[in-house]
Amino acid sequence: MTPDQHLRSDEVVVFGLGYVGLPLVRACVLNGLRVVGFDPNRDVVELLAAGRSHIDDIPNEEISRCLALGLRVTSSQEDIPNAGTFVICVPTPLSESGGPDLAAVRNAAKTIVTKLRRGSLVVLESTSYPGTTEEILLPLLESSGLEAGVDFNLAFSPERVDPGNLRYTLETTPKVVGGLSAACLARATAFYELLVSKVVPTKGLKEAEMAKLLENTYRHVNIALVNELARLCHSLDVDVWDVIEAAETKPYGFQAFRPGPGVGGHCIPIDPNYLSHRVKVQLGEPFRFVELAQEINASMPHYVVQRVQKLLNRDRKALNGSRILLLGVTYKKDIADTRESPAYEVARDLLNLGAQLTFHDPLVSTWIVDGTAIEPVRDWRTACQSVDCVLLLQDHTEYVSNVHVLKTSPVLDTRGIKGLRPVERL
Repeated sequence: MTPDQHLRSDEVVVFGLGYVGLPLVRACVLNGLRVVGFDPNRDVVELLAAGRSHIDDIPNEEISRCLALGLRVTSSQEDIPNAGTFVICVPTPLSESGGPDLAAVRNAAKTIVTKLRRGSLVVLESTSYPGTTEEILLPLLESSGLEAGVDFNLAFSPERVDPGNLRYTLETTPKVVGGLSAACLARATAFYELLVSKVVPTKGLKEAEMAKLLENTYRHVNIALVNELARLCHSLDVDVWDVIEAAETKPYGFQAFRPGPGVGGHCIPIDPNYLSHRVKVQLGEPFRFVELAQEINASMPHYVVQRVQKLLNRDRKALNGSRILLLGVTYKKDIADTRESPAYEVARDLLNLGAQLTFHDPLVSTWIVDGTAIEPVRDWRTACQSVDCVLLLQDHTEYVSNVHVLKTSPVLDTRGIKGLRPVERL
């Protein structure tokens, strides 16, 4: 039996069936692998078992197709087989100490210990600080009595999922892979070569872990740069959006980033903190770029509220008691995900200052901020005409396609929609 045939005949277990794990499950199934998907959330498992998807990038039809091809999903550890490959795609949220909360990773590892066999491959895809795979995952797995790099293979391959990106999917995005040893790297490479167009090997585990943090820190720092520039440009009476459009005509040495009400999602506002925390704990030094970027980006929702207040003042209105319509509360355009959305902080500030809030989002039907259910509006076009201010927080396609409606209302546009000029913009 060839290595390829061996991989296809063995089972793959994926821990975590969210934005990272579910696309991986689909790719495995559609490439002929036998897959068991595990998630401790019973509601998620029951939804998937019924052929219904809970993430934007995978339609219900794809889930049904995978089930028909043999996909099994479960929330019971007893259903997990002694598989040839285990991939950990669980959440690593920010802990109170500032580092990643690795409880879900540890739980997955403890389950794998009872199922691990000689020759198995274990891959961590969840984002964490450099050293996590060797310092946390390895000793847990070796409690099975098997030795990593000798009896089983251990690797790290950072997820690069970009929700809503139809061009760069799991299959078409190069896959970075680091192994504990050359043999571990070869085994992990063989697995991912079945799924993706290109595998990029790194020198070791830490290099692969650091590569992921560099990617997100790069975005975090550059977003902070352009957010601070937007504030300075406003004070200097300079159109920052025009500046960016002019600068990005340079065909080399420049990549355009655009300002906004803050940063959101699970990666950009969180992952760079893992690196900052690691540097502080291990080296006793600050990672000044990350800390400054965090400070700037975290302040943007408050700055947006200040701009709303000034906009209302122009019409001789107080923020306290004003009717404000928030358009778009997700963290990303045309995606239903509200994780870490800056809209929460904006809404929290406005509520604390006495504003009367309503919201609309074509992808979100209910929205709760600090226990307060914000009233949704069905017809945002009509609602725009009956409020004191419209605050556009996300440039969903529905809004961009109807900019003529917004032109007739007092609007603060935090996304720089071209067709809205010359309304008030961030």
